[in-house]
Amino acid sequence: MNSPNTFYIEMGKRIVARRKQLKISQEELAEQTGLSTQAVSTAERGTKALRPENLLKISRALGVSADYLLSGETTEYNLSFFTVAEKLKTLSDEQVKAVLALIDVIKI
Repeated sequence: MNSPNTFYIEMGKRIVARRKQLKISQEELAEQTGLSTQAVSTAERGTKALRPENLLKISRALGVSADYLLSGETTEYNLSFFTVAEKLKTLSDEQVKAVLALIDVIKI
């Protein structure tokens, strides 16, 4: 099993890769999550563990599951989530509201 330090470093690499894929800066990620830029930087370097609530904030802002950030494993759910998240980002606020309304109708 990997040492905790290696685990955090690998998770940090996944955070950096996804942030760069989305073409957002550390500052933008910090703003989206409500974390400090220093906290984002620390997470990306993997110098210490993330608090669970901060891991969740980062995963949501990056449009990935916390499981993906923790393990690096991409499940079918993760792939679907990535695809939907990417598509939603291209929509206007009104279009997103329409999609959410449609989801509510389908859930019934």
